[in-house]
Amino acid sequence: MPGLEDLYREIILDHYRSPRNRGELAPPAVRAEGHNPLCGDEIQVYLDVKDGIVTDIKIGGQGCSISQSSASMMSAAVKGKPIAEIRNLVRRFKNMMSIEEDDESTPPLDESKPLGDLEALRGVVKFPVRIKCATLAWNTLLDGLDQSI
Repeated sequence: MPGLEDLYREIILDHYRSPRNRGELAPPAVRAEGHNPLCGDEIQVYLDVKDGIVTDIKIGGQGCSISQSSASMMSAAVKGKPIAEIRNLVRRFKNMMSIEEDDESTPPLDESKPLGDLEALRGVVKFPVRIKCATLAWNTLLDGLDQSI
């Protein structure tokens, strides 16, 4: 579907050119860092968590269009959400990237909410070397959430 691929490419480029939630949060915000040594992508995720809800998130770093647009989309998707919902979203995203397999001990995924702009990254699975670019921000987010507990 060439039209859909063009639309997805535009969404990725829009998030790369005009990233959402770019910046830093002052302490006591949680700061997590992620780095992909294979390509040099770097991500910083800043989180304000209050009463189990990510009340604010900021993203820093540098890297390819996939890593930076994924970080932008991720920040927009999780801001204002409860941690449990965010962890579910991370699992859904990783399943979409074909890297997370659930087992019997894992609670079922709640797929009732659409993924929105994140769907644009679905095509990354055709390029296995780029999956790490797309998931870097998500893994860094999980590190930040673990620190916030």
